[in-house]
Amino acid sequence: MHRSFIFLAEGFEEIEALTVVDVMRRAGMDLKTVSITSDKRVIGAHGIPVEADLTFQEADFENSEWLILPGGMPGSTNLSAFGPLCDLIRIHKGKIAAICAAPAVVLAPLGILTDREATCYPGFEQTLKDNGAIIRDARVIALDNLITANGPSSALRFALAIVANSLGDSVAQQVGGGMLFFPKSMDFYF
Repeated sequence: MHRSFIFLAEGFEEIEALTVVDVMRRAGMDLKTVSITSDKRVIGAHGIPVEADLTFQEADFENSEWLILPGGMPGSTNLSAFGPLCDLIRIHKGKIAAICAAPAVVLAPLGILTDREATCYPGFEQTLKDNGAIIRDARVIALDNLITANGPSSALRFALAIVANSLGDSVAQQVGGGMLFFPKSMDFYF
C-alpha cells in the first residue's frame, strides 16, 4: 500500500478533511495532510486552524495511492486555482476521491469526471453536467479508482469507502464498527 495525500486549502471543510484523516489512519493507511500554501497552518471554512503534515513543495507524490480533495468554500475554489495540484491530478495514475463542491469545482473542469458517475454538493450539479459527468443523487459514489461524495454528513461514509476500496470491506466494517457506524454493507453506491 502506497502513501496517500489529502490537500488542504484555505477555507476547506473541516469535517470532510479530518474525518478522512481519522478513518484512514485508524485503518492503518499511510495518509499525509498537505497544505497547498507555503505555510503548514491552514484555516478551515469555519475558522479551525489545522497543521498539515507537509506543504505541497515538501511532498513526494510519486507512486501515491490516493489524492483526496475535501470540499468547502472557498477551499474547493482555492484547490482548483492551484496549478501544481491540477497538474498532479491530471497525470495521477492512482485513485482520486473528492467530496462536497470539490468534484464539481476541481475534478469536473479537469475532465476527470467525463462519462463517469459522480455526485457533489447540491447546487453544483450543473458544473458536473456541463463537463460530461453522469450525475447521481447519492451520498457516495464509489467506482474502481474514483470516489465522490455529496457533503459533510457523508464524510464518514466517504472515508469508509476509501478504506473499503484499498483494504476491503471487512477492514472498513471493522473500522466503522469501532466508531459505532454499522452499515449493512460496504456498497457505497447509494
